[in-house]
Amino acid sequence: MAKKVVDKEEIAKLKKKGTGFLGEFKEFVLRGNVMDMAVGVIIGGAFSGIVTALTDDFINPLINGIGGAEVAGQIKIYGGQSLNYGHFLTAIINFIIMAFVLFMLLKTFNKISNIGKKKVEEAPKKSDEVLLLEEIRDALKKNK
Repeated sequence: MAKKVVDKEEIAKLKKKGTGFLGEFKEFVLRGNVMDMAVGVIIGGAFSGIVTALTDDFINPLINGIGGAEVAGQIKIYGGQSLNYGHFLTAIINFIIMAFVLFMLLKTFNKISNIGKKKVEEAPKKSDEVLLLEEIRDALKKNK
């Protein structure tokens, strides 16, 4: 059985890249957008806790004080069951706050990312008369 001779450069390439499934997985994980997504998920989870605390500790007591109704209310239904509409309203308020904050963050990010870019100006639309004159000009040049 003959042995295949592999030079040092090929060995270095194989070690660096990896082979098969593990190599593809390593390439996938080390891609920049996957790492950004992971950071976003972690920060989003932490931010969710902040928004929930804001809603539970500040917004709900304000609603209770102004309206005189308790946000964490229940509606009793048959069989000892109840509908917890207060938790549902709290979840909606949390969602609206988080969506607004994310909207503002993305809007700010888009403004910052577009600072250095030049706007591409569209050519003004030519009138019918100009287009006709250009056709006549081109036809005269062709006939010469």
